[in-house]
Amino acid sequence: MKRKEQTEQTVVFGIHPILELLRAKRRHLSRLYTTDPAPRAFEQIKRLIPAHIPVSFISHDALSKIAGTEEHQGFAGLTTPFSFRKKPFTPDKTPFIVLIDSVQDTRNLGGIIRSVYCTGANGLVLAGRQSAPINGSTCKASAGLLEHLEIYQAPTAFHAALELKKSGYSLYMGALNGKKATDVDFKPPLCIVIGNESTGIAPELLRMGTVVTLEQKTPDISYNASVAAGILLFLAATKNRFI
Repeated sequence: MKRKEQTEQTVVFGIHPILELLRAKRRHLSRLYTTDPAPRAFEQIKRLIPAHIPVSFISHDALSKIAGTEEHQGFAGLTTPFSFRKKPFTPDKTPFIVLIDSVQDTRNLGGIIRSVYCTGANGLVLAGRQSAPINGSTCKASAGLLEHLEIYQAPTAFHAALELKKSGYSLYMGALNGKKATDVDFKPPLCIVIGNESTGIAPELLRMGTVVTLEQKTPDISYNASVAAGILLFLAATKNRFI
């Protein structure tokens, strides 16, 4: 079992994901692939690569096959999988967190993670069997910033919300027909809850906290999940001077 865990590998691709992976030093990079000739950013990345890590110079097409996409910006790395937090968050040490309920698009998830980092939130709870995975696409969408965050996996959003509420967090649900977001105090310790792109937050969750609504000019379409999360996180962070 131990040998299997040691040999398990995943692919991270893109300039910022590789840079942040090397800066964070939380995962083991076993090999870096780049194009021949190397992109200009290679000089910056090269300074961070430990001397024992092999670098392979290959064609753009070969790199695209390894990355599984052409959006690799000339870099892909073989690395150990992302390591999730083993214990739930606690209000005393992590007073500002986010709960994501079954967000399915890796770009949405990555965008939310980027906002979590930029607004100074302490961590993220991922819930739901249909939730987007933490993979190379998610890492790319987060600009590699997930490498610096604590992420905890919960079996269900309801279970996670119940435990967070019991431990002392105030839950703020991004949904329709609630209080105007600009009028909400966002009192810490707090948890911003973001729901699925199509179905939103489950009704049983909405009853567990304060429903917060972002105003918009017309009601025909709502904010993207990642955009809504970014706005709510910014409001909560500025009202509490986290940033």
